[in-house]
Amino acid sequence: MQMLPTLDPHALVFLDESGAKTNMTRLRGRSPGGSRLYAHAPHGHWCTTTLISSIRLNGETAAMELPGATDSLAFRTYVEVVLAPSLHDGDVVVMDNLGAHYDEAAIIMIESRGARVLFLPPYSPDFNPIEKMWSKIKSLLRKLEARTREELSAAITNAFEAVTAKDAEGWFSSCYITALQS
Repeated sequence: MQMLPTLDPHALVFLDESGAKTNMTRLRGRSPGGSRLYAHAPHGHWCTTTLISSIRLNGETAAMELPGATDSLAFRTYVEVVLAPSLHDGDVVVMDNLGAHYDEAAIIMIESRGARVLFLPPYSPDFNPIEKMWSKIKSLLRKLEARTREELSAAITNAFEAVTAKDAEGWFSSCYITALQS
C-alpha cells in the first residue's frame, strides 16, 4: 500500500460489501437509574440483504442492495449498472481480495471507463475508509430497527443519505489518506 500516498485522493474509489438484516438492533442503551433497560430483539425469521458500495473522498457513494451473497454475477451487475457510470478517467478503484472482485468482465468494464483497479493487501481493513462507512451505516440501521424487507430497504436508503463529505474526509484521514490543500 506504499502506492496510496502517491495517488490523488480525489481519484480513489474504495469499494466493499456488507450485510444487513431485519433483526438488527442496538446493543447498548440507557434507562433511568436503578431500572433495567428492556428492548425487543427479534429472532428466528429475518431477512438478510447484501450491500455493495463505493465511497469517494467527497462522500459520494455508489450503492446497490441485493438478496444473497456477492458472487461474480452480482458483482459484475453492480459494476455495470452502478459503479461504472460513476467512474471518471483516472479513477482508481480500490478493493479487497474477495474472489468476485477478480471477475475479468467487471475489471474490463472498470478499465473501459479510464479507471484502474488496485487490490488491497490481504487482511488490511485499516487501509480502507469504507469500513468506517459501514460502521456508521450499521449503527443507523440498528437505530432504525427495520423489521421487514421494505422497512430495511427504506432504512438503507436513509442511512446512505446520512453519509456526508465531512464523514468521508475523516474516514480517509483515519486511513492516512489526505487531500492536499490548494
